[in-house]
Amino acid sequence: QVQLVESGGGLAQPGGSLRLSCAASGTTIRMYAMRWYRRAPGKQRELVATATSGGTTNYADSVKGRFTISKDNAKNTVYLQMNSLKPEDTAVYYCCAAFGSGPPTYWGQGTQVTVSS
Repeated sequence: QVQLVESGGGLAQPGGSLRLSCAASGTTIRMYAMRWYRRAPGKQRELVATATSGGTTNYADSVKGRFTISKDNAKNTVYLQMNSLKPEDTAVYYCCAAFGSGPPTYWGQGTQVTVSS
């Protein structure tokens, strides 16, 4: 049984940082494109960052230069380092695993990130 478990969400002040983790079990993340999505209240789901199986990373324009996605294949974990947080980053963040550019195959349960003073 494949599971993706996110952690690291919480409350941060504007300008602050958080690091989200997504630990995989039942499979190895090495073979997948790992992605972070987010859904803010009243908004559509947004693809935030991708780390492909080949090591390429891509970011939404809204987070470029502030967020960094990384994969630790040895720990079977993917991270999202979020710096210079803004109130508009408030959302539930989900990690997922996909084959190549295809739709997500596995999803985590999500972790809440709230940016507020």
